[in-house]
Amino acid sequence: MSDPHPSLAAAQNRRSLIQKITEFLHPGPDSPEEMLRMLSQAQERQLISADSRRMIEGVLQVADMTAGDVMIAAPRMDLIDIAATPEDILHQVIDIAHSRYPVFEGERENIIGVLMAKDLLKLQRAPEIHLKALLRPVTFVPESKRLTDLLRDFRHNRNHLAMVVDEFGRIAGLVTIEDVLEEIVGEIEDEFDTQHESGDIYTLADRSYRVGGDVAIERINQAFGVLLPTEEGADAFDTIGGLIAHRMGRVPTRGEVHDMAGLRFEVMLARAGAVKWFKVRPLA
Repeated sequence: MSDPHPSLAAAQNRRSLIQKITEFLHPGPDSPEEMLRMLSQAQERQLISADSRRMIEGVLQVADMTAGDVMIAAPRMDLIDIAATPEDILHQVIDIAHSRYPVFEGERENIIGVLMAKDLLKLQRAPEIHLKALLRPVTFVPESKRLTDLLRDFRHNRNHLAMVVDEFGRIAGLVTIEDVLEEIVGEIEDEFDTQHESGDIYTLADRSYRVGGDVAIERINQAFGVLLPTEEGADAFDTIGGLIAHRMGRVPTRGEVHDMAGLRFEVMLARAGAVKWFKVRPLA
């Protein structure tokens, strides 16, 4: 006959993660440093997983960070000119592959709205629509705005991109909800970041190529008919990203260009200290 009353051990096994952490931390740490030490001990005792620990640590770190800490600096922003033709805008959206873009009029400092990539489909059905009619309102935040407050704003206004302004009111950069969440959970891989088999080389609409930073140098040589080295002096390289970082003396950032072997490599996306995607075209 089964026991109608579950045992104490069984009940303890059903305790939630929050309950386990609360009991372990009672009466509570006196400083963030002590909190981190206690989280480490909680993981060692298998009260929480390594992923849970990293996420909690990320939340603690975000509490002290501001929009200026995680923003994409103004020179590296991908913007759309309201004066560009629909064809040029479509090519830009396809090449860069973001979901939303700040739009400027006249000077880059004059941001007039945000264009959602999906809204461009409306131009296919009604070409007479002016681009301004498709723009969403733009949000401006100071560099000093805390990420916890910014995340709350993103959630409430459903606008997941904000322009960051400095103390003089100039555009300092932009920040997205993904930038904030990555500080908590680590790098977020989306469909643009996905690793593909067979070399990560794709033809773009303007007849250039999108090439993954982790593509093997041998694959580049085969695809483009060039002869890039896999060794330079005592240094050996497996990927095109590693070779370019070695020649530039650092990991390049978005928009930077490096020419070699008759090809121009432009950084399309760089994250976590590595280039994710290059845009490649012949120099001739």
